[in-house]
Amino acid sequence: MIVRNIMEKNVITISLNATYYEAAKILYSNNISGAPVVDEKNNLIGMLSEKDLFKVLYPFYRSYYDNPELYLDSESRENKANDIKDHKIETFMSKGNEINTVEPNTPVMRAGAIMIAKHVHRLPVLDNGKLVGIVSREDIFRAILKRNFDL
Repeated sequence: MIVRNIMEKNVITISLNATYYEAAKILYSNNISGAPVVDEKNNLIGMLSEKDLFKVLYPFYRSYYDNPELYLDSESRENKANDIKDHKIETFMSKGNEINTVEPNTPVMRAGAIMIAKHVHRLPVLDNGKLVGIVSREDIFRAILKRNFDL
């Protein structure tokens, strides 16, 4: 089984120019936990996950170390989302060498191994450098169960 057979071809993407709010709205309204980030020519520039969005709500170690009292109020930490809603996602998305990709002819088990080794839940599928799909851990798991357990 290869990635081409199970990948999602209608990829929901996020614009490189999107804000935290816009990206969160895309993930939330489409009930997905991450998406490729593309430029105006639909070239893959990065990946953004809800984990990336979530991490922004927490302080960096140095900030916490210098002012721990600022982080004791959980309610104010929750409200930080409102403070950062207009920040561009480019500052906290995965990009460059951090992006793991596969090709349509990649074996499904190899794609799954990459996900486990790299601690990611989805991989953009590129064909000659162009985004043609996305494959998730769930896609792989369901395909394997369906094929081997007749589910």
